[in-house]
Amino acid sequence: MGSIRQNKIEAVIQEELASIFQRHAREICLGAMVSVTVVRVTADLSLARIYVSIFGGPDKEEVLQSIQDHTGRIKRDVGKRLRNMRKIPDLQFKIDDSLDYAQEIDDLLSKK
Repeated sequence: MGSIRQNKIEAVIQEELASIFQRHAREICLGAMVSVTVVRVTADLSLARIYVSIFGGPDKEEVLQSIQDHTGRIKRDVGKRLRNMRKIPDLQFKIDDSLDYAQEIDDLLSKK
């Protein structure tokens, strides 16, 4: 359970990333629909782990690589929103596979 400050920063980062991915879907997300599912910021506010779900478009790994290639630009845009912070957290993107896992379980249960 994070502190109130961590939770607020996570919410702002999630909101800003959703906006960035929507505005720059063609160049950053390669035309795929990217949804930010979870943002977790470390206690010292130095790192933000961002879990994304990727729908449609090219291969998920290809889209993730494109997002990672644009991390500097994304961090700069997030930094504009978090002006009151001394240091903007580093962004680490990961694919959220919980929806795929839930679908797999659902498929297994429906076979019985």
